[in-house]
Amino acid sequence: MGLKGNAAIVGAAQYKPEKYSTAPQMFHLEQVADLAGRALADAGLKASDIDGMVIHGPQFHEAQVFVPAMAAEYLGLSLNFAEVVDLGGCSSVAMVWRAAAAIELGLCQAVLCVIPSRMAPFAPNEDTSWMARAMRFGGHSTAFGAPEAEFDLPYGHLGQNTGYAMIAQRYAAQYGYDPVAMAKIAVDQRTNALANPEASFFGKPLTIEDVLNSKMVADPLHVLEIVMPVAGGAAVIVASKEVAARARNRGACVTGFGEHLSFKSPTYAEDMVHTPIGPAADRAFAMAGIKRSDVQAAQIYDCYTITVLLTLEDAGFVPKGEGMRWVREHDLTWRGDFPMNTHGGQLSFGQSGTSGGMSQVIEAFHQIAGRAGERQLKDCDTVFVSGTGGVMSEQGALILQGA
Repeated sequence: MGLKGNAAIVGAAQYKPEKYSTAPQMFHLEQVADLAGRALADAGLKASDIDGMVIHGPQFHEAQVFVPAMAAEYLGLSLNFAEVVDLGGCSSVAMVWRAAAAIELGLCQAVLCVIPSRMAPFAPNEDTSWMARAMRFGGHSTAFGAPEAEFDLPYGHLGQNTGYAMIAQRYAAQYGYDPVAMAKIAVDQRTNALANPEASFFGKPLTIEDVLNSKMVADPLHVLEIVMPVAGGAAVIVASKEVAARARNRGACVTGFGEHLSFKSPTYAEDMVHTPIGPAADRAFAMAGIKRSDVQAAQIYDCYTITVLLTLEDAGFVPKGEGMRWVREHDLTWRGDFPMNTHGGQLSFGQSGTSGGMSQVIEAFHQIAGRAGERQLKDCDTVFVSGTGGVMSEQGALILQGA
């Protein structure tokens, strides 16, 4: 059971990452409309082709409920399928497979998957203190009755940095830790960003020494091993074979997917160094009927370097505990033997909030469609894409293959 590859990504749009201080402010409905228009133009399709929508509801500025209905009304769309996804950085991967499944079930023919991530304008006299609280605590809930508000936050587990550092420390205790190998992940991805004019760090080379000499944020994570939050937003169009035949781009067919989560805080993880991407990736590869060795590029969610290392291991590309040695021995750039995050990854492209993970989905589509510019791989028909939400708490995997 599973997908048959009868739905494909055929169009995409994303804002160039910008600092929040300089990026234009737009209402989220405006962003949804703008990104939808750009993605449709990219695909060579019309708004009338769209009869499905998957959108990110949390943090949506103009509404907290009935978000798909409000967006459909604003865009003038009539939908047969609507979904809200709330999986943090895993949302982009989750959106794509849900859209593909809806299409293969016959519910709809073309689905807009969209996440706005630019700041919306503040209302006159609006109390903006909520922003400071959100930035301080990351995705953690401070609500009365939330387990993390009682058992995590009071003991210093604030935001995301401490959680990922805790995972890295645990990994080090079990398998050892090679700071140079971890720095190389960031450096190889920066090399990819140097071939991507849209990347935040385009034109800014990076060395292993730069990474190791950068500020220690939460031991063992340096600041250059952690994503830079930026403003942005992204959308993709997932279409049936019939609609894809009318599109102008080579489609990236969704042939396999997996998703897994069992906790929100790593405090409650059964084993925090064996992550949810393991079962998610196993399911995706089994559904697609391919082996790890068939993958020609990997677009791996990279909020932190430790996320990349654990995904490489738990997704089955590298034996457990051998990831650091493997990273040292392989070239992860677009010219290398294991092309990974060929757009620069979020570490060098920038992380535009929840839509950050869409940059990996879009890069996979670009590579399969043969339009990645200077960083285009010679042969790219099969790509693995991962998504990670929270503190390694919810993860998903996609197998995308050329139509």
